[in-house]
Amino acid sequence: MRGGGHRLPPSVHHPVTAGCKRKPFAARNQCHYHVKRRKLVIKEEIETLISSRVDELPYSNRFRPVQHSRRHEKKREKLKRGKQLATEEDHREWAFSTSDLSRCKDKEVDHFNGLNNHLKEGGFKGVYKARTGEAYDGCAMFWKDDLFTLLHEENIEFQNFGLRHNIAQLCVLKMNQNHLNSDVATKASRGKKIPPTRSLVVGNIHVLFNPKRGDIKLGQMRLFLEKAHKLSQDWGNIPVVLAGDLNSMPQSALYQFLASSELDVQLHDRRKISRHVEYQSQHRAYIYQNEDVSSSWASRSRPLVHEWSNEELRLATGSDRVTRLQHHLKLCSAYPGIPGSCRTRDNYGEPLATSYHSEFMGTVDYIWHTEELVPVRVLETLPDDILRKTGGLPSKKWGSDHLALVCELAFADDGSSS
Repeated sequence: MRGGGHRLPPSVHHPVTAGCKRKPFAARNQCHYHVKRRKLVIKEEIETLISSRVDELPYSNRFRPVQHSRRHEKKREKLKRGKQLATEEDHREWAFSTSDLSRCKDKEVDHFNGLNNHLKEGGFKGVYKARTGEAYDGCAMFWKDDLFTLLHEENIEFQNFGLRHNIAQLCVLKMNQNHLNSDVATKASRGKKIPPTRSLVVGNIHVLFNPKRGDIKLGQMRLFLEKAHKLSQDWGNIPVVLAGDLNSMPQSALYQFLASSELDVQLHDRRKISRHVEYQSQHRAYIYQNEDVSSSWASRSRPLVHEWSNEELRLATGSDRVTRLQHHLKLCSAYPGIPGSCRTRDNYGEPLATSYHSEFMGTVDYIWHTEELVPVRVLETLPDDILRKTGGLPSKKWGSDHLALVCELAFADDGSSS
């Protein structure tokens, strides 16, 4: 979390209505879940990553007023008498609770101790990894202590591979047995087969920003995916959830690599791997984010071969003789798995914007998961017209230029267990 403050809380929006349909995207090798399969998940009440009671209303979709000082309250009263009081919408902050949607929290932080103390009050535990080099920020991961047990933790220092001072985290978490839902407990009492102990790999990364160093961005992501896959295999082919600031847009080759599991780097310009180009005009940045899907990943229709030096290939693929990247995780981006409003989603189904400042507005943050998990619902980000009214982030009120992403995931069994 840059700046050490709270992230700007997302707002909840209803699914897309008539006249706001998103364009289909056939080029992406993405996971699509059928209605029948999702009904099966809900009907069987498979153990989810968030709550064991399906009738429980998640407090994550609510907000509580910020507790202000007496001096601030007097100021508000004065403004109220002058009919200038801001709405409650302007004085909200995220409210953690025992039924919070985000059981696993991934954050980029530079004030871990304060954040850790705050989350402890909500029953969370966390681990932190600082960046190498002279920077003071890093990555942190938090989980609900009564729901999960940390089995294993690994960190990646990319400088050890000549890939700058960024870092990544990977944790293996096991769901605690005492939080099996009531349906599973009933089946156990009747002698029926119940799901095995649930474990998963959760990863968190902050990819290099520099738009011109696509070789380093790909190299960092390559190592991150390799390590996540190895951990999944070592712990019994368990599901994987990966989140973080990828500093790459949905139109990018890096996004394509994650979604399709492969990438021929010679078909892409190293300086445009992330498509994360800052614009002086906020409007141009917005249009760039929402360009027609058919014009994206142009290398598929115009296979131009780009020159990569041996050093650039080595950083990107691990060898100066390799030009094609591959990974073994069948990943799906969480937000496209849930229908959303055209006010908050782009043509890919991703949020219109997860980051906003004076020179850029677009999506660079994501939640990815393997096929063993199914997205149940997500928390929508702010529509761009509302976001623009903030005048850019961070601000005196909000200490981060990123918006929070939240997703509820369920285990999707293949029928061998219920």
